[in-house]
Amino acid sequence: MRNFLGKSVAVGAIAMLALTACGSGREGDSKTAGGSAKGFAADSLIGVALPAKTSENWVLAKDLFDKGLTEAGFKADVQHAGASTTVADQQAQITAMVTKGAKVIVIGATDAAQLSTQVAAAKKAGVKVIAYDRLILNTPDLDYYVAFDNFKVGQLQGTALLEGMKKKKAKGPYTIELFSGSPDDNNAGVFFNGAMDVLKPEIDKGNVVVGSKQTDVKQTATQGWKAEEAQKRMDSLLTSTYGNKELDGVLSPNDTLARAIIQSIKGAGKTVPVVTGQDSEVESVKSIVKGEQYMTINKDTRNLVKETITMIKALQAGTEPQINDTKSYNNGNKIVPTYLLPPVAVTKDNAAEAYANDPTLGPLTKG
Repeated sequence: MRNFLGKSVAVGAIAMLALTACGSGREGDSKTAGGSAKGFAADSLIGVALPAKTSENWVLAKDLFDKGLTEAGFKADVQHAGASTTVADQQAQITAMVTKGAKVIVIGATDAAQLSTQVAAAKKAGVKVIAYDRLILNTPDLDYYVAFDNFKVGQLQGTALLEGMKKKKAKGPYTIELFSGSPDDNNAGVFFNGAMDVLKPEIDKGNVVVGSKQTDVKQTATQGWKAEEAQKRMDSLLTSTYGNKELDGVLSPNDTLARAIIQSIKGAGKTVPVVTGQDSEVESVKSIVKGEQYMTINKDTRNLVKETITMIKALQAGTEPQINDTKSYNNGNKIVPTYLLPPVAVTKDNAAEAYANDPTLGPLTKG
């Protein structure tokens, strides 16, 4: 079992269940993985609390939830937290959604460890709570979690980093630097540990060397997922470690940080190494097609929102939502029933295929 409490992940065996639907279609007082489901009115209020607009995907998610929930017949209250790095905004938003009578609240957590009070209040009021993309920690009151397989995301990034460096230089050892996301985002540790599941054996063998020796997730963290923080740290690493030394690769957890890291390296007059990413942001896909950023991860927000709304529809009907993992996601208080979607690694070689059905990104791959 993988334990996703806090930033720690058991990097051992990964529990994988067949992606088969668990929906039973039972009515009334049928039991679901998150408790009993009695259904509710088809035009009920659904709350969606998202974090600040730190990436294109969070902006897109709001638009998709607004449209998708309305088309499904629900009343939608979809909000982003403010730009502040504190969680107070989101706590207040969730509390207000409970007061307004929301039947389901979907939460993309600003700080995964500071929402247990609000989730408990929602539970007491009979509200179903779905953690969206980021697991909410230390609460027995969370009903469901829907996300892409974020440990797999990290594994794909680590694998791509190794493969990309070998394409550029046949033999190692390869010198790299490691970046991780914001420490208040539970996913940051999951991504990092997934990547280290692939990279650490090569580091232990001496095939890969971390030039700065900064290998702990706390040393590599980027507060608030802010591009300027990543650029500042990369500037510092280049000055302290890479005067006359070659840098072969950088593990970046997402596209926003990848572009900041690349900007720092180019600003120092150095050759851009293999740099990973995630989220399929427009500017990064352009960079990949140009041969600059090496890779990204495609986690299609359209699919994640669609699956979440499907889960809400099942709850409204009093039936059991589809779940494909009931063992892996321990939030410190319970194992949360989860639906996982598969992430896809994208490089220049498979970008056209990966984005063939994406009306925004597909055209970018047709040079």
